[in-house]
Amino acid sequence: MYRILLADDDVELCRLLTEYLTAENFDVDSAYDGETALEQALTGNYHIIVLDIMMPRLNGLEVLKKMQGKVDTPVIMLTARGDDIDRIVGLEMGADDYLPKPCNPRELVARLRALLRRVEKSLKPEKESKKAVGDLTISLTERTVLLERQSVNLTSTEFNVLQALLNHAGEVVDKQKLTQESLLRKLTPHDRSIDMHLSRIRKKLGNYPDGGQRIKTIRGIGYIYVVQGLAAEG
Repeated sequence: MYRILLADDDVELCRLLTEYLTAENFDVDSAYDGETALEQALTGNYHIIVLDIMMPRLNGLEVLKKMQGKVDTPVIMLTARGDDIDRIVGLEMGADDYLPKPCNPRELVARLRALLRRVEKSLKPEKESKKAVGDLTISLTERTVLLERQSVNLTSTEFNVLQALLNHAGEVVDKQKLTQESLLRKLTPHDRSIDMHLSRIRKKLGNYPDGGQRIKTIRGIGYIYVVQGLAAEG
């Protein structure tokens, strides 16, 4: 049974979601304010944390920031419907996924299971231990990234996205395929998760030494990891 921390100051919503998740074979703990959520996140052994943005004492973004470097539990943020800024900031701070409120319990379960599959996939040994593209090398077994022999710190989700992109290095990968391969779910309308994860990866990797882009956006289609010496359309 997977352990979930559900942090939301809406007590009735927590009760309803807990009933639904329990019926789906999840073990759920609840927290109704940010300080309690942070304490439980740091001391509990959870598989996933579902974190609401708007909470008293500490908001969800503050909790997420204080968790960084202390626990690597995957996080799904709950954001007000249509509030793009909060969800973008959450993803930029390292959240793995988000759902707008009020959320459909069935979709929450689907997102939880997709995230759990990604975590379990990351723990399975890979047949190919390393993949190198130019000056970038990733270890598929250790899940580490080296850029010009210097370590690059990526979240688990960012690693999955980069790995999926490198699997098609030099090729344009549409967002639907990239979302399916790295996030293990279908791309939904107005879903910017893959864009924000790639934005963070871009910042961490930077451009090539000659100023050329490593990860290029192909407008209206998707992305390409540019292999130097190969031409990319855009």
